[in-house]
Amino acid sequence: MTKAVLGIIGGSGVYDLPGIEDVQEWRIGSPWGEPSEVLRKGRIGGTDVIFLPRHGRGHRLSPSDIDYRANIDIMKRAGVTDLISVSACGSFRQEYYPGFFVLVDQYVDRTYRREASFFGRGCVAHVPMAHPVGPLLQQRIARAAAAEEVPHAVGGTLVCIEGPQFSTYAESVTYKELGYDVIGMTAMPEAKLAREAEITYATIAMVTDYDCWHPEHDSVDVASVVAVAKRNAARVANLIARIARDFPAEHEPCPVGSDRALDGAIMTAPSACDPELLKKLDAVAGRVLKSPGI
Repeated sequence: MTKAVLGIIGGSGVYDLPGIEDVQEWRIGSPWGEPSEVLRKGRIGGTDVIFLPRHGRGHRLSPSDIDYRANIDIMKRAGVTDLISVSACGSFRQEYYPGFFVLVDQYVDRTYRREASFFGRGCVAHVPMAHPVGPLLQQRIARAAAAEEVPHAVGGTLVCIEGPQFSTYAESVTYKELGYDVIGMTAMPEAKLAREAEITYATIAMVTDYDCWHPEHDSVDVASVVAVAKRNAARVANLIARIARDFPAEHEPCPVGSDRALDGAIMTAPSACDPELLKKLDAVAGRVLKSPGI
C-alpha cells in the first residue's frame, strides 16, 4: 500500500491554509519550469498535507501564466497521492448562488494557450480522461462539506476558459444553454496533468458570481469576486481540515484508474523515445518508465 499524502492547490482568495501544523517551506525544482510558489508542507491530524497557492502569494500569476506542468510535477515529487483543487467559479444555475460549493466531476476545456501534456514529441502518451475526478476523493469532500454544513452539490460540469477576461454575454448564455454548471479559468490543463502524473484529482468549485447571463445581476468584476472568495476562505480552511482529519493513512486505489493511468498509455517505441524528455518524466512517469520494455 502507498502512504496517503494530501495535496491542496488554492485558487483565488486561497493563498494560505490555516490549521497546518509543523509547517515547513519546501522548495522543489522542476524540469518543466517555475512553479507558482514554494510548497508548504505540514500535517493536519495524522495526515501529511502539501499546499500550493496556484496564483502565487499576492496573486502574481494570471490563469494563462501559471506553469501547470511545473506545479503538478512538484506535487508528484513531493509524494502527493490525492490532490484537491480549490477554485473560484461563476455559476450558470440559479440555485448555485455566491458562496455555494460545487464538487464537479466533469470538465470542458476551452483553453488554447497552455501546455496541456507532459508528453509529446519524443514520447507520445494518451491517458483516459472519461472520468477525470476520483470518486472516492469526491465522496470524502462531500461528507466533510455535509459535516461542516457547507452548502454544496455533488457532481456537475465546469467549463474552463482561457481568460483572463471574463465571458461575453453571448458566451455566457451559450455555456448555460449547453448545460454547463459552472465556469472557471484554472481547472484545465491541471486535471489532465494530474491524470498523466497518476495523482487522484478533485475540484471544489466555490461560486463567487453568476457570470453575466443573469438578468438581475451586474457583470462580473474583480471586486465582487474577491469579496466572496475572501468570505469563502475560512470555510475552505475548515473543510480541508475536516477532510484531512478523516483521511485514511493509506491511499485508496482509485476506481477510475487514476493510480495507473499510464498503463498501456505510451505509444512511442522504446528505441524512438527522446532520452532528454524521458529524464524530465522521471517523477511523472517513473513507475512505467522503469518497467521492462521502456
